[in-house]
Amino acid sequence: MPPLPSTPMPMPTSRPTRVVVAVSPAAAFGRHHGAGDSVCEVLEAAGHAVVPVVEQNFELLRREVERELENAAESGALVVVGGDGMVSLGVNAVAQTGIPLGVVPIGTGNDTARNIGMPIGEPAAAGRLIAAALERPPHAVDAALVTHGVHSTWVVGVVSAGFDAAVNERANVMTWPKSQRRYTIAVVSELFTFRAPRYRLTVDGESREFDAMLVAVANHSSIGGGMRIAPAATMDDGLLDLVVVERMSKPRFLRVFPKVFRGEHTELPEVRIERVQHVRIEADGVVAYGDGERIGPPPLELSVVPGAVLLLH
Repeated sequence: MPPLPSTPMPMPTSRPTRVVVAVSPAAAFGRHHGAGDSVCEVLEAAGHAVVPVVEQNFELLRREVERELENAAESGALVVVGGDGMVSLGVNAVAQTGIPLGVVPIGTGNDTARNIGMPIGEPAAAGRLIAAALERPPHAVDAALVTHGVHSTWVVGVVSAGFDAAVNERANVMTWPKSQRRYTIAVVSELFTFRAPRYRLTVDGESREFDAMLVAVANHSSIGGGMRIAPAATMDDGLLDLVVVERMSKPRFLRVFPKVFRGEHTELPEVRIERVQHVRIEADGVVAYGDGERIGPPPLELSVVPGAVLLLH
């Protein structure tokens, strides 16, 4: 794992003028054509030099963004237009670089945007907020550095490794419906086959082993388009919220799971939430997701890095 910084990174001292705008045409199943153009127009009207980056292939988009950002250090910003996948792209492009990140949410999940108060599905309005934010110092927030094998991934939202991740895995291979209802259908479908895995966790040096329906490590409050998995989590406290939902019968899980969407599950006897700095997760038959993107199977190492990302909002 790369060394963690002992002090927060310095804030940019000059007003960004070169703004890279990365657009995902596939966000929200392509229902927001022209969203990227709207954002670019707003930022240009505010006096910024805008560099639009649009690629149909996500990997090509990531590479082009990284290439453009090489010219943006110290005087630039990145704005991503799309869903949680674009947030993941943006966070991994700018973490610990000092380049501010703006989020224009037009996806199906939009959890990070929801947590920072960005208007969802309104690209011009989000662009105006970002243009205003470029006039003042950005907001430094924490991120989780997730190490999996030889790879490392930055996550600004939630890492999930349990029922919720299994639902995500199922939803990603479904072709219908082309809306947020796909996640709800995946929840119901997954309930028929899900079995609580055995987890082996090391939490700030303490070893634990248990069966659980859900294990999540949260830097902000929600996943799955507003499911408030860690209602009290904040993005700038230097800590992560570890959420464990212990094994329970499927009928009971079906009854209590809707409470998670409302953040009303925290008082249930099967639910444990605690603030942590470092977590190692081991489990068989589990896949992990972070910021809505697939990370892969455990083992995973997660460490909080205070002030790793500068947000514009």
